[in-house]
Amino acid sequence: MIPIPQYPLYSASLAEYGLQQVGYYLDESTNWGLSIEELERSLKEAQKTCNVRALVVINPGNPTGQVLTRANIEDIIKFAQRHSLFLLADEVYQDNVYAEGSQFFSFKKVLRELGGAAGALELASFMSVSKGYMGECGLRGGWVELVNLQPDVQQNLFKCISAMLCPTVLGQAVVDCVAKPPAKGEPSYDLWIKEKTAVLGSLNQRAKMIAEAFNNMQGFKCNVVQGAMYAFPSFSLSARAVEAARAAGQAPDAYYAARLLEDTGICVVPGSGFGQAPGTYHFRTTILPQPALLQEMLAIFKDFHEKFTREHA
Repeated sequence: MIPIPQYPLYSASLAEYGLQQVGYYLDESTNWGLSIEELERSLKEAQKTCNVRALVVINPGNPTGQVLTRANIEDIIKFAQRHSLFLLADEVYQDNVYAEGSQFFSFKKVLRELGGAAGALELASFMSVSKGYMGECGLRGGWVELVNLQPDVQQNLFKCISAMLCPTVLGQAVVDCVAKPPAKGEPSYDLWIKEKTAVLGSLNQRAKMIAEAFNNMQGFKCNVVQGAMYAFPSFSLSARAVEAARAAGQAPDAYYAARLLEDTGICVVPGSGFGQAPGTYHFRTTILPQPALLQEMLAIFKDFHEKFTREHA
């Protein structure tokens, strides 16, 4: 089971290993909330044709930027335990939480505190040095923490991993730095916390900028970017624009994104690449440009959208 919209790594990996994708929809109207009712609906429907074994949850969300509440996480763990599902928690943006009232809770922490039958749930939690406030995209490295995994299964997993290529020495060194950041009193702590706070503070500013800008554009709706590094706004397209996309042999949101790139040089990823509710159009854009550049980009975007809307009116 994977969320829709989803990070395409999951659908691609399922295809590579010959596994069946079971999608569950996030609720855009509740800031991309994850409802247990939708999980139950999706599971019940899938069980007619396949044996569902695992559940993927991305928190904070990619591409949607939502942050799950603790109560929501408790319900998800209980759902997985009730249906004997292996839980895969993608938590690579755990440091990137911006919205007031939002807070990151790790699945492992909540699972441990729940205890009982839910506390015995099999869990894998993922973290990366290439995401988050570090963003060391050129120094690839990451790790998975396994909780309550059946020993024989874990042993075979380690055998498979041992036969694979490992990250470079530099990548492994960065993993160590991210997994064990400086502690108070250590020589590098003051500089580290200053730089981390500055990066996250700037991303917080940009998260607010981008949601506000899109919500002020005609035909757009953008949820608050609670966390991660992305906005996933929805936008409307006229019948003429949809027809033009069909004539070009493209999905409507892909046609819009291609025109945006050709006319402005701004690159976004069409929502159809992540999955979306039928009849809706989205794209994913990052909040990574520095504030001044982001402001310039959003102004150019607004001019393009007005021009595109007039052309396809």
